[in-house]
Amino acid sequence: MDMVNVSEEHVNELLEAHAHVWNHMFSFIRSMSLKCAIDLGIPDIIQNHGKPMTESELMAALPTLNPTKACNIYRVMRILVHSGFFARQKLGDNVEEDGYVLTNSSRLLLNDNPLSVTPFLKSMLDPILMQPWHFLGTWFQNDDRTSFVTAHGLMIWDYCSHDPRMNNSFNEGMVSDARFVNRILIDKYRGGFEGLNSLVDVGGGTGTLGKAIADAFPHMECTVFDLPHVVAGLQDSGNLKYVAGDMFEQIPAADAVLLKWILHDWNDDECLKILKRCKEAISNGEEQRGKVIIIDMVLNNCEKVKDEARSLTETQLLFDMLMMVLTTGKERQEEEWAKLFLAAGFSGYKIVTILGVRSLIELYP
Repeated sequence: MDMVNVSEEHVNELLEAHAHVWNHMFSFIRSMSLKCAIDLGIPDIIQNHGKPMTESELMAALPTLNPTKACNIYRVMRILVHSGFFARQKLGDNVEEDGYVLTNSSRLLLNDNPLSVTPFLKSMLDPILMQPWHFLGTWFQNDDRTSFVTAHGLMIWDYCSHDPRMNNSFNEGMVSDARFVNRILIDKYRGGFEGLNSLVDVGGGTGTLGKAIADAFPHMECTVFDLPHVVAGLQDSGNLKYVAGDMFEQIPAADAVLLKWILHDWNDDECLKILKRCKEAISNGEEQRGKVIIIDMVLNNCEKVKDEARSLTETQLLFDMLMMVLTTGKERQEEEWAKLFLAAGFSGYKIVTILGVRSLIELYP
């Protein structure tokens, strides 16, 4: 392209395109700046201050800072204000200076918030989980099952079982997400649990969600079902018990089987096996009595998405890429879910949209 003869309109388009490339090239800086703020404990410091916090107050409240670097904190805060994690607020009528305050997003990063997503954020931004992204192009050209395997030589589940630190980080991330889902699920889906006498939480980990359901519905027998190394040493209590096993082999019988964030980890053939085991678990002989409750994403049709749903769709697409890099799974559109359900022998399903980017799907035998 001859820049001398380019019209002003073309120059503007060129500059816009250039900025667009740069914005995406450097978008990792947003998440890394956020991780930095969390590592320094900034959301909790601002919260504990009790009122808008000036720059100098923030620097003074960070005693471990190297004095020669403290003056740069405003630069981290500036990008995080721009990204909507903090806001600036006037301190008073006669005060020129602004102070930092939390937003709804940074309140989700507070340590004492029962809905805190910080453990999930820390586990997803762990260098072990970041490294496979550098191998994605290579993975497309080799025979490895996932890009994680290309980077580390093992599937993620095997890697976690051999690395206690990563396993702990990953489990804490999943526990924090389960707490978030608990609160909304038990409030908004209460009627869906009524009338059930038994429920199995498949892949329920250490039982965060299973325990919350057992506590909310004391008449219901709740079973947390997971691999032996996950449930080892966990104690049954009241109407909650732990059972070790393999969901590809057999799932304990119950009125309902719960699959929270399980199916997106697996490819279609693997999902089909899991769903068939679920159908057996809720079918007592000839009697078809129960239902399967799936908590997972139903991917929006990207071409038809309206502006207000665009950011939700972007989150879903990012998650789909995450599944491709870390697991053999994917996020699915409704047509893909329906095809799986039919192939597994189920007669019908209902999608309930109560969980933002994720949906709850009731599946009937």
